[in-house]
Amino acid sequence: MHEHGHDHAHGAGAPARVLAVVFGITVALLVVEVVGAVVTGSLALLVDAAHVLTDVVGLGLALVAARLATRSATARRTYGWARAEVLGAAAQAAVLLGVGVFVVIEAIRRFAEPTEVPGPALLVFGGLGLVGNLVSLALLRRAGGADLNSRAALLEVLNDALGSVGVLVAGLVIALAGWTRADAVAALLVGALIVPRTLLLLRDALEVLLESVPRGLDLEDVRRHLLQQEHVLAVHDLHATRVSSSLPVLSAHVVVDAACFRNGTAPAVLDALQHCVAGHFPVSLTHSTFQLEPPAHTAHEAGTHA
Repeated sequence: MHEHGHDHAHGAGAPARVLAVVFGITVALLVVEVVGAVVTGSLALLVDAAHVLTDVVGLGLALVAARLATRSATARRTYGWARAEVLGAAAQAAVLLGVGVFVVIEAIRRFAEPTEVPGPALLVFGGLGLVGNLVSLALLRRAGGADLNSRAALLEVLNDALGSVGVLVAGLVIALAGWTRADAVAALLVGALIVPRTLLLLRDALEVLLESVPRGLDLEDVRRHLLQQEHVLAVHDLHATRVSSSLPVLSAHVVVDAACFRNGTAPAVLDALQHCVAGHFPVSLTHSTFQLEPPAHTAHEAGTHA
């Protein structure tokens, strides 16, 4: 049995310090929007404040997950805390989905029963929210995190920014035209923006947690390439999954000529197998584990998989 790629100390996407700054900005925005919702009675602002509250929780989870994901592997946790970013993303997605559903239901109700909302005040609070969100977006994009946890944090802030834009537009319409239902329409649009993006994020997180084959990787194509390597007779127990969004792994039992074990060519076969999976496919499988077996060994294995 041989394993390729031993370093499990993976980065956490956006640095934890950046997430900490964004978390602080989001807490400040929450206070501003709660005050604004109380002062104006705006549903759009109230919905955005509720959304920001979940973002405070979500970004807090992201911050914890980012710190955990940088911890080194141990004898008990051989991959370290790499999967913490996926758990954080799944938790954020679940919270966001609940908020999105609530927003849609409440907006429909308020559309039928509109209330008086001061347009100029919405413009002020919406503008403050948008400025804060744009600063947070710039920080997260500069950090350049590509893992699920960083994507979730970026999505949280992006949705907040869109919510602030909705509040601004509603305030402008109310101030210029006096159409108070614009507040409910803005809230409904925010909810409609939250739900689809959240479902995609939740899908990606669940695929990792359920150990699905990474997207873009065809296991039968992998098998065909492995079988084309010299001395390889059969491939079974072929599995591919992801420990985290940035750590795909593959393992397989490979039956080779018995002569490989007698003449010392087994290491060369192993090198060829690892080179094959590391460079031939859309998903780079730099962490691979192969068990080389002589033909007679297959009969000793019970309950093997395809």
